[in-house]
Amino acid sequence: MNERANITNWAERVDLAAAFRWTVKLNLHEAVANHFSLAVNDSGSRFLINPNGRHFGRITASSLVEIDANDPGTMERPDAPDPTAWGLHGSIHRALPHARCVMHVHSIHATVLASLADSVLPPIDQNSAMFFGRQVVDGSYGGMAFEEEGARCAAMLSDPKVIAMVMGNHGVLIIGKTVAETFNRLYYFERAAETYIKALQTGRPLRVLSDEVAEKTAREWEAYPGFAEFHLREIKALLDEEGAGYAG
Repeated sequence: MNERANITNWAERVDLAAAFRWTVKLNLHEAVANHFSLAVNDSGSRFLINPNGRHFGRITASSLVEIDANDPGTMERPDAPDPTAWGLHGSIHRALPHARCVMHVHSIHATVLASLADSVLPPIDQNSAMFFGRQVVDGSYGGMAFEEEGARCAAMLSDPKVIAMVMGNHGVLIIGKTVAETFNRLYYFERAAETYIKALQTGRPLRVLSDEVAEKTAREWEAYPGFAEFHLREIKALLDEEGAGYAG
């Protein structure tokens, strides 16, 4: 039910706020940095994003800011987003209508992966196979994601098949069609990266899936009925039981 009739896209706001809160539960957040965004118009240019300087643990549905990637006056607004959020997410939503939801974090294991000379996540298990042939590595980090850097990153995501960018020396960025799909991918990327990093720590040879099996598994993940939606549904149910207040 829309509890704030004067606020648009209420259901989407609630979903996104829940994702912020659960990211804190999983310790994937970092201080008041990092950003999630969700397009709310057909072209993808108008999007919701977290307010500048707000901890993920305090995000609510009504606190999310709605901005337009094509509005040059955005950064003059009193509720202007963080400039790196505008640079990275604005560039993506401006150029890539298929990237409806964008989640960027500096989670520990994904960032360790981004710090390796070879930052590709190999298909060593069922989880990592989700990203086989569907990831891109940015090996040309050029500083914080202000507008020029953001536009460069956006250009690397032009292939709709790509769902994850390992941002070399930086972190990870995940895209999807909905909050549920994107958060599910973010969760599994971090889990897969953790498995890979711990496997490397053993110093023993890796058992890497064949390309054929990895691609088959990735497609099976894509076709898995309702999985991401069930994941987000249960997250919201748990938050509701806690009285988290995210849906306010």
